[in-house]
Amino acid sequence: MKKLFLLLMTVAMFAVASAQERTVTGQVIYAGDGEPLVGASVLPIGGGVGCSTDIDGNFTLKVGANVKRLKVSYVGMKTAEVDITSDKMIIKLDDAENRLDEVMVVAYGTATKEAFTGSAAVIDASQIEKSQVSNALNALNSKVAGVQLTNASGAPGTTTPTIRIRGISSINAGNAPLVIVDGAPFSGDMNTINSQDIASMTVLKDAASNALYGARGANGVILITTKKGQLGSGATVTVDAKWGANTRATQDYDLIKDPRQYYEVYYSALNRYAMDKMQLSSQAAYQWANQNLTAANDYGLWYQTYTAPQGQYLVGENGKFNPAATKGYMRSYRGEEYWMEPDNWLDASYKNSLRQEYNMSVSNGTDQTSFYASAGFLNNEGITPNTGFKRFTGRLSADTQAKSWLKLGGSMSYTHYSASRMSEDGTSNSSGNIFAAATEVAPIYPLFIRNGQKDIIIDQNGIKR
Repeated sequence: MKKLFLLLMTVAMFAVASAQERTVTGQVIYAGDGEPLVGASVLPIGGGVGCSTDIDGNFTLKVGANVKRLKVSYVGMKTAEVDITSDKMIIKLDDAENRLDEVMVVAYGTATKEAFTGSAAVIDASQIEKSQVSNALNALNSKVAGVQLTNASGAPGTTTPTIRIRGISSINAGNAPLVIVDGAPFSGDMNTINSQDIASMTVLKDAASNALYGARGANGVILITTKKGQLGSGATVTVDAKWGANTRATQDYDLIKDPRQYYEVYYSALNRYAMDKMQLSSQAAYQWANQNLTAANDYGLWYQTYTAPQGQYLVGENGKFNPAATKGYMRSYRGEEYWMEPDNWLDASYKNSLRQEYNMSVSNGTDQTSFYASAGFLNNEGITPNTGFKRFTGRLSADTQAKSWLKLGGSMSYTHYSASRMSEDGTSNSSGNIFAAATEVAPIYPLFIRNGQKDIIIDQNGIKR
C-alpha cells in the first residue's frame, strides 16, 4: 500500500511539473530580406535553457510558466527582446548600427562598404530628413567631401544648385554630374522630388566608380534611391510636421539709417563748401546750406521729408538737426497735395516668413509583397514679399515576388508646385534688383507715394505706388 502511494505521488508531481512548462516554437529571420538566420541565440528571460536556430532559422525550446519574454541575438544584428505567443513566433532582427558591411548602391547593383574600393559617400534617410530644404540636392551641402554646391538664387524652389564634384573637369563641355533616380537617368526638375521620399543618396566621385556610366559619368554620379516597403516588415504609418522661420541672415554695413543724421551730414558738406569754395561767412554759409539742403538743384537733395517750425531751418547753427522739426512734409505738385515721408527700404524689401512641411507615409510588407505610399505638402514662403514655393507630392510603389523566378514591381509619382520669385535679384545695376536699391538709397527718400490724407496710394491692381 505504501509503494502504491509513493507511485501515485510521483506521477502527480510529474504531471504538475509538466503543467508548469510549455513549448515555444518560432523562426528568426533578417528584417532586410526575410532570409532565415542560422545559429541565432534564443534565451528565455527569467531562467531556463536556451537554444540556437537551425539551418532554416527555426527553434524549439521549453520554458517555465513564469517566463514571458525571449532574448534573441545574432552577430552583426541588434539584440531583440520579444513577448512569447502561443502561435509560432516570427522574430525579425535588424542590422546593428556599427555594421561594417553597409550596403551602398553602385552602378548596376549594390556593394558593401567593406568590399567597395572606389570613392563614394552615402547620405541616408536620417541625415536627409534633418535638412530642411526645398530641393533634395541641397541636402548634400557640407555633408560630402569634394562636393561643392552653389545656388544662383535664394528664392525657394526656383533653381537647382550647381554641383561640382572634385572641381571642374572641362572648360568647354558641361561639368554637371549625372543624376540617377531609382536606376534611371533623371534630367527633370529636382524641385519635384520630395526629400522625405528619399531613402539614400550615394555620390560616386572617382573614375573607377563612374566607369560603368561612360562619358555621362565623367563629372561624377549622384545615385538617388527612393523609399520602398520592406518584405516582412509589417504595416508602418509615419506622420511628421515641421515648422520653421525664414529670416534675412546677412548683416548690413555700418550705414546711416537715420534720416535726421543724413540731413546733418549733407548739411555739413554744403556748409564747408560754402565757406571754403564760395568764401562765405559762417552765418551766410549756414543760411545758404539750409536753403539748398532740400532744394531741387545741383546742390540739393530734392526731397524734404521733415517740417521745421515757421522761420526755422532743418539744421541749426551747431550742425545738429532741429529737435522741433516733425516727420513728414506736405508738398503741392500740379494742383495735388502729396505727403512726403521717409521710408525704411530694407524693412519693406524683407520680411520674416514661415516654412511649413507635412508628410505622411504608409508602408507594409509581407513575405512576398511590399507596398509604400506617401503624400507631402510644403509651403516655403520667401523673405521678400510675394515670393515663395508651394508643392504637393504623392508617391506609390509596390513589389511582389509572384514566383521564385518572377518579381513584379512598379512605382508612380505626382507633383504639383508653384514658385513665385522676383524678376531680378542678382545684378546690382538692374532697376529690378530691390536688394541693391534698398541698400544704396539714402534714408530720406520715400518708397511710396502718399496722398494729401497721408495714405499710401494703391493702383487699380491693388499694388502700392
